[in-house]
Amino acid sequence: MAKHDAPLLIGALDIGSSKVSALVCTLDEEGRPRVLGTGQRQSRGVKRGFITDMEATEVAVREAVEQAERMSQQNIEDVWASYGAGGLSSGLATVEVEIGGHQIEPSDVDALLESGRGAVDRPGQVVLHATPALYTIDDVHGVRSPVGMHASRLGVDIHVIAADEAPLRNVDLTIRQAHLGVRAIVASPVAAALACLSNEERDLGVALVELGAEVTNVSLHAGGMLVALRSIPLGAKDITDDIAAAFGVRRRDAERIKCFHGSAMTSPRDNHEVVEALPIGSEDGTEPLRISRAQLMTVIRQRVERITAEIDEALKDMGFVKPVGGQVVLTGGGAELKNIADYMQGVLGRAVRVGRPRAITGLPDAHSGPAFSSLVGLAILTTQSRSDDLVFPRARAERAGGGLLARMVSIMRGNKA
Repeated sequence: MAKHDAPLLIGALDIGSSKVSALVCTLDEEGRPRVLGTGQRQSRGVKRGFITDMEATEVAVREAVEQAERMSQQNIEDVWASYGAGGLSSGLATVEVEIGGHQIEPSDVDALLESGRGAVDRPGQVVLHATPALYTIDDVHGVRSPVGMHASRLGVDIHVIAADEAPLRNVDLTIRQAHLGVRAIVASPVAAALACLSNEERDLGVALVELGAEVTNVSLHAGGMLVALRSIPLGAKDITDDIAAAFGVRRRDAERIKCFHGSAMTSPRDNHEVVEALPIGSEDGTEPLRISRAQLMTVIRQRVERITAEIDEALKDMGFVKPVGGQVVLTGGGAELKNIADYMQGVLGRAVRVGRPRAITGLPDAHSGPAFSSLVGLAILTTQSRSDDLVFPRARAERAGGGLLARMVSIMRGNKA
């Protein structure tokens, strides 16, 4: 969306498997996003990125957005939402037209792209992004800007990102039922790439690994755009569940143990360090469990090894197999596990760094970690021109109601039922 079309207020929403987070932003004098308020709630009713309980998810969405509205002292009417569940796919659609050998004019390119709108359709899926990659004039491929050249035939490769229709529409409906319009639904890897990859990385070629709570998205970026992606139904929450199951502790205690004592790399000190936690169902005065860090590391490493193996396989399937170069950027909440980038670097045989979202004005420290890359990327995306995207942003949607007042009325009506 062009800068001059950007709304005065921008709402960004990320519905994940572990948390629902929201931002309310405005634009400064230079057209850059400035955060006015943030909100976060524990995710409810989402499994592996798919909504399984629409009512519970709606409540979490409403509470996260209202928290951001209260902090910003502003009401938003619609949001830009990210989508990162399994079922995302990418591919190329090729379109070609005859132009009769004359000099190519901008109107010819416009007509070509207009004819390409029908070619990007995917049966059973909703197209989220359709971006022209490189043009072809006659038999010459790889033309970036064909205007001014002579040709008999003009073609273009359009990179398409699509999502399975049913789960995407569940996200759309859930947001509407929270009395918010849907300004656009954005593929999470697209948003995360804008937040934590440099323009040079995206141009030269880089793999972005979003290690979320229950889904890991692996995407390749080259020539400034996303060119391939895979979704893996595993994430950092699986590590937490493994700890809880192995030692018989509550999930919240397992998460705490993972965050404060866990690591992807072993150490000689592990046999000498002990972690304490209460067993499930314990009562007051129960003796805590004593877990050696070596035992903890064994459980964590088993899951990290499996996730890394799946990532490695996905990279190879997508052709990311250069013997040298080809950096991997690790982001998402799972990237906060201590030493996980170092571990993956050793296994993948590539440079791996943790990707944190770039700083934007007003962003709290609590939202500046890799777990918020997609959310921050949404805010950045709204300030950039997307005139090259044939389907983005989506037309402004009709809403069931507007702003905080309508949502409060809905809550009161529900309480009377």
